[in-house]
Amino acid sequence: MLELKDLTYQVEENNETLTIIDHLDLTIDDGKFIVITGPNGGGKSTLAKLIMGVKELTSGQMIFDGEDITECSITDRARKGISFAFQQPVHFKGIKVLDLLRLATGKNISVNTACEYLSKVGLCAKEYIDREVNSSLSGGELKRIEIATVLARGTKFSIFDEPEAGIDIWSFQNLIQVFENIRKTVKGTVLIISHQERILNIADEIIVIENGKVKKHGPKDEILPELLGTADAVNRACSKMS
Repeated sequence: MLELKDLTYQVEENNETLTIIDHLDLTIDDGKFIVITGPNGGGKSTLAKLIMGVKELTSGQMIFDGEDITECSITDRARKGISFAFQQPVHFKGIKVLDLLRLATGKNISVNTACEYLSKVGLCAKEYIDREVNSSLSGGELKRIEIATVLARGTKFSIFDEPEAGIDIWSFQNLIQVFENIRKTVKGTVLIISHQERILNIADEIIVIENGKVKKHGPKDEILPELLGTADAVNRACSKMS
Protein backbone atom coordinates (compact mmCIF):
# COMPACT_ATOMS: atom_id res chain seq x y z
CA MET A 1 0.00 0.00 0.00
CA LEU A 2 1.13 3.53 -0.80
CA GLU A 3 -0.12 6.40 1.35
CA LEU A 4 0.46 10.00 0.30
CA LYS A 5 -0.22 12.43 3.12
CA ASP A 6 -0.61 16.17 2.62
CA LEU A 7 1.83 16.23 -0.31
CA THR A 8 2.90 19.64 -1.56
CA TYR A 9 5.35 20.44 -4.34
CA GLN A 10 6.27 24.02 -5.20
CA VAL A 11 8.70 25.62 -7.64
CA GLU A 12 10.07 29.14 -7.97
CA GLU A 13 9.45 30.80 -11.31
CA ASN A 14 9.97 34.47 -12.17
CA ASN A 15 10.22 35.32 -8.47
CA GLU A 16 6.87 33.64 -7.81
CA THR A 17 6.08 30.44 -5.94
CA LEU A 18 4.01 28.04 -8.03
CA THR A 19 2.19 25.18 -6.34
CA ILE A 20 2.13 22.12 -8.60
CA ILE A 21 0.90 19.57 -6.03
CA ASP A 22 -1.36 21.14 -3.43
CA HIS A 23 -1.78 19.32 -0.07
CA LEU A 24 -2.68 16.09 -1.85
CA ASP A 25 -3.89 13.01 0.04
CA LEU A 26 -4.15 9.63 -1.66
CA THR A 27 -4.11 5.94 -0.73
CA ILE A 28 -3.32 3.28 -3.34
CA ASP A 29 -4.09 -0.29 -2.33
CA ASP A 30 -1.99 -3.31 -3.25
CA GLY A 31 -2.61 -5.32 -6.40
CA LYS A 32 -4.52 -2.64 -8.27
CA PHE A 33 -4.26 -1.52 -11.91
CA ILE A 34 -4.73 2.23 -11.59
CA VAL A 35 -4.78 5.01 -14.19
CA ILE A 36 -4.23 8.65 -13.27
CA THR A 37 -5.70 11.16 -15.69
CA GLY A 38 -6.75 14.80 -15.78
CA PRO A 39 -6.10 18.11 -17.56
CA ASN A 40 -2.65 18.96 -18.91
CA GLY A 41 -0.61 20.80 -16.31
CA GLY A 42 -2.68 19.38 -13.46
CA GLY A 43 0.27 17.68 -11.77
CA LYS A 44 -0.04 14.05 -12.92
CA SER A 45 3.51 13.46 -14.14
CA THR A 46 4.89 15.51 -11.26
CA LEU A 47 3.08 13.26 -8.80
CA ALA A 48 4.56 10.16 -10.47
CA LYS A 49 8.07 11.63 -10.22
CA LEU A 50 7.53 12.54 -6.57
CA ILE A 51 6.55 8.95 -5.79
CA MET A 52 9.72 7.66 -7.47
CA GLY A 53 11.88 10.35 -5.91
CA VAL A 54 12.86 11.98 -9.22
CA LYS A 55 11.54 15.21 -7.73
CA GLU A 56 11.78 16.18 -4.06
CA LEU A 57 8.71 17.03 -2.01
CA THR A 58 8.27 20.51 -0.57
CA SER A 59 6.29 19.03 2.30
CA GLY A 60 4.22 15.98 3.19
CA GLN A 61 4.82 12.30 3.82
CA MET A 62 4.94 9.06 1.82
CA ILE A 63 4.35 5.68 3.43
CA PHE A 64 5.09 2.54 1.39
CA ASP A 65 4.18 -0.83 2.89
CA GLY A 66 4.07 0.78 6.34
CA GLU A 67 7.51 2.40 5.99
CA ASP A 68 8.17 6.14 5.71
CA ILE A 69 10.03 6.66 2.41
CA THR A 70 9.73 10.46 2.34
CA GLU A 71 13.49 11.00 2.62
CA CYS A 72 14.53 7.94 0.60
CA SER A 73 16.60 8.34 -2.57
CA ILE A 74 15.58 6.99 -5.97
CA THR A 75 17.93 4.05 -5.45
CA ASP A 76 16.47 3.23 -2.05
CA ARG A 77 12.93 3.39 -3.41
CA ALA A 78 13.90 1.09 -6.26
CA ARG A 79 15.35 -1.38 -3.77
CA LYS A 80 12.13 -1.25 -1.78
CA GLY A 81 10.13 -2.27 -4.85
CA ILE A 82 9.18 0.83 -6.87
CA SER A 83 9.84 1.01 -10.63
CA PHE A 84 9.44 3.93 -13.02
CA ALA A 85 9.11 4.12 -16.82
CA PHE A 86 9.62 7.60 -18.27
CA GLN A 87 7.55 9.30 -20.99
CA GLN A 88 10.65 9.33 -23.18
CA PRO A 89 12.72 6.16 -22.64
CA VAL A 90 16.42 6.73 -22.11
CA HIS A 91 18.91 5.68 -24.80
CA PHE A 92 21.92 3.66 -23.66
CA LYS A 93 24.69 3.85 -26.22
CA GLY A 94 26.80 0.71 -26.22
CA ILE A 95 24.37 -1.28 -24.05
CA LYS A 96 22.51 -4.15 -25.67
CA VAL A 97 18.95 -5.17 -24.82
CA LEU A 98 20.23 -8.33 -23.10
CA ASP A 99 22.57 -6.24 -20.92
CA LEU A 100 19.71 -3.91 -19.97
CA LEU A 101 17.46 -6.79 -18.92
CA ARG A 102 20.27 -8.27 -16.85
CA LEU A 103 20.80 -4.91 -15.15
CA ALA A 104 17.06 -4.72 -14.45
CA THR A 105 16.93 -8.12 -12.78
CA GLY A 106 20.26 -7.74 -11.02
CA LYS A 107 21.12 -11.25 -12.22
CA ASN A 108 23.06 -12.82 -15.05
CA ILE A 109 19.87 -14.21 -16.60
CA SER A 110 20.06 -16.51 -19.59
CA VAL A 111 19.25 -15.44 -23.13
CA ASN A 112 16.12 -17.62 -23.01
CA THR A 113 14.86 -15.88 -19.86
CA ALA A 114 15.55 -12.46 -21.37
CA CYS A 115 13.68 -13.48 -24.51
CA GLU A 116 10.66 -14.41 -22.40
CA TYR A 117 10.42 -10.84 -21.12
CA LEU A 118 10.68 -9.45 -24.65
CA SER A 119 7.99 -11.83 -25.85
CA LYS A 120 5.66 -10.59 -23.10
CA VAL A 121 5.80 -7.09 -24.59
CA GLY A 122 5.23 -8.29 -28.14
CA LEU A 123 8.77 -8.16 -29.51
CA CYS A 124 10.38 -10.91 -31.56
CA ALA A 125 13.15 -11.73 -29.09
CA LYS A 126 15.73 -13.00 -31.60
CA GLU A 127 15.58 -9.72 -33.50
CA TYR A 128 16.14 -7.53 -30.44
CA ILE A 129 18.22 -9.36 -27.85
CA ASP A 130 21.58 -8.24 -29.31
CA ARG A 131 20.55 -4.78 -30.48
CA GLU A 132 21.86 -1.64 -28.82
CA VAL A 133 19.37 0.50 -26.90
CA ASN A 134 19.92 3.59 -29.02
CA SER A 135 18.29 5.84 -31.62
CA SER A 136 18.15 3.02 -34.16
CA LEU A 137 15.08 1.79 -32.29
CA SER A 138 11.70 3.41 -32.83
CA GLY A 139 9.74 5.10 -30.05
CA GLY A 140 7.38 2.12 -29.84
CA GLU A 141 10.26 -0.36 -29.66
CA LEU A 142 11.98 1.62 -26.91
CA LYS A 143 8.74 1.83 -24.95
CA ARG A 144 8.23 -1.91 -25.07
CA ILE A 145 11.84 -2.64 -24.14
CA GLU A 146 11.52 -0.31 -21.16
CA ILE A 147 8.30 -2.05 -20.11
CA ALA A 148 10.13 -5.38 -20.42
CA THR A 149 12.79 -4.13 -17.97
CA VAL A 150 10.06 -3.14 -15.49
CA LEU A 151 8.50 -6.59 -15.80
CA ALA A 152 11.93 -8.17 -15.38
CA ARG A 153 12.41 -6.34 -12.09
CA GLY A 154 9.15 -7.80 -10.80
CA THR A 155 8.58 -4.93 -8.37
CA LYS A 156 5.64 -4.37 -6.04
CA PHE A 157 4.78 -0.96 -7.49
CA SER A 158 5.32 -0.05 -11.15
CA ILE A 159 4.77 3.46 -12.55
CA PHE A 160 4.37 4.24 -16.27
CA ASP A 161 4.34 7.95 -17.17
CA GLU A 162 2.26 8.48 -20.33
CA PRO A 163 3.51 5.35 -22.11
CA GLU A 164 1.59 6.31 -25.27
CA ALA A 165 3.54 9.57 -25.74
CA GLY A 166 5.47 9.85 -28.99
CA ILE A 167 4.49 6.55 -30.57
CA ASP A 168 2.55 5.85 -33.76
CA ILE A 169 -0.92 4.33 -33.93
CA TRP A 170 0.40 0.85 -34.78
CA SER A 171 2.77 0.83 -31.84
CA PHE A 172 -0.10 2.10 -29.67
CA GLN A 173 -2.25 -0.89 -30.65
CA ASN A 174 0.55 -3.21 -29.52
CA LEU A 175 1.03 -1.18 -26.35
CA ILE A 176 -2.63 -1.66 -25.39
CA GLN A 177 -2.23 -5.43 -25.78
CA VAL A 178 0.86 -5.32 -23.56
CA PHE A 179 -1.01 -3.50 -20.80
CA GLU A 180 -4.00 -5.80 -21.13
CA ASN A 181 -1.61 -8.72 -20.52
CA ILE A 182 -0.02 -6.90 -17.58
CA ARG A 183 -3.49 -6.27 -16.19
CA LYS A 184 -4.20 -10.01 -16.23
CA THR A 185 -0.83 -11.36 -15.07
CA VAL A 186 1.03 -8.89 -12.85
CA LYS A 187 0.31 -9.32 -9.14
CA GLY A 188 1.81 -6.03 -7.97
CA THR A 189 0.34 -2.54 -8.24
CA VAL A 190 0.51 -0.85 -11.64
CA LEU A 191 0.07 2.94 -11.88
CA ILE A 192 -0.23 4.53 -15.32
CA ILE A 193 -0.42 8.23 -16.19
CA SER A 194 -2.56 8.47 -19.33
CA HIS A 195 -5.24 10.37 -21.25
CA GLN A 196 -6.08 7.45 -23.50
CA GLU A 197 -9.59 6.02 -23.19
CA ARG A 198 -8.44 2.52 -24.12
CA ILE A 199 -5.95 2.51 -21.25
CA LEU A 200 -8.52 4.03 -18.88
CA ASN A 201 -10.91 1.26 -19.90
CA ILE A 202 -8.70 -1.53 -18.52
CA ALA A 203 -8.16 0.12 -15.13
CA ASP A 204 -9.46 -1.15 -11.81
CA GLU A 205 -9.56 2.41 -10.50
CA ILE A 206 -9.23 5.87 -12.04
CA ILE A 207 -7.77 8.89 -10.25
CA VAL A 208 -8.41 12.37 -11.66
CA ILE A 209 -5.78 14.97 -10.75
CA GLU A 210 -6.62 18.63 -11.34
CA ASN A 211 -4.84 21.72 -10.06
CA GLY A 212 -2.55 19.55 -7.96
CA LYS A 213 -5.39 17.84 -6.08
CA VAL A 214 -7.34 14.60 -6.32
CA LYS A 215 -10.63 15.62 -7.93
CA LYS A 216 -12.04 12.09 -8.28
CA HIS A 217 -10.95 8.60 -7.24
CA GLY A 218 -12.97 5.46 -7.64
CA PRO A 219 -13.76 2.31 -9.64
CA LYS A 220 -13.45 2.60 -13.41
CA ASP A 221 -17.14 1.84 -13.92
CA GLU A 222 -18.01 4.82 -11.75
CA ILE A 223 -15.44 7.39 -12.92
CA LEU A 224 -15.04 6.67 -16.65
CA PRO A 225 -18.69 7.41 -17.65
CA GLU A 226 -18.38 10.78 -15.88
CA LEU A 227 -15.17 11.58 -17.78
CA LEU A 228 -16.64 10.56 -21.13
CA GLY A 229 -19.80 12.56 -20.42
CA THR A 230 -17.72 15.65 -19.70
CA ALA A 231 -15.71 15.18 -22.89
CA ASP A 232 -18.91 14.81 -24.96
CA ALA A 233 -20.32 17.99 -23.44
CA VAL A 234 -17.15 19.93 -24.32
CA ASN A 235 -17.22 18.60 -27.88
CA ARG A 236 -20.87 19.61 -28.31
CA ALA A 237 -20.14 23.11 -27.02
CA CYS A 238 -17.20 23.49 -29.39
CA SER A 239 -19.36 22.33 -32.31
CA LYS A 240 -21.96 25.01 -31.57
CA MET A 241 -19.27 27.70 -31.45
CA SER A 242 -17.72 26.72 -34.78
